[in-house]
Amino acid sequence: MPTRAQRSGHYRKTKVRLPGGSTETHYTPHRPKQATCGTCGAKLHGVPRALPAEIKRIAKSSLRPTRAYGGTLCSKCSREALKAL
Repeated sequence: MPTRAQRSGHYRKTKVRLPGGSTETHYTPHRPKQATCGTCGAKLHGVPRALPAEIKRIAKSSLRPTRAYGGTLCSKCSREALKAL
């Protein structure tokens, strides 16, 4: 029987076969959406699609590009923002 929290749509049901031959349902959270640019809405490259528990284990330098506005704006929009400054 799933817990009350697992009954929401936040969790995805996956059937897992156990060594004894029986199957069991595991509840895993859905993957987050791809990060998007704050200005134009384009998908950002170099930003991982990971759950918060997985992001905690990733090095900070691997979480976003190191350029200015990295992780919030795409390269085209960040270039325009730097020109405006």
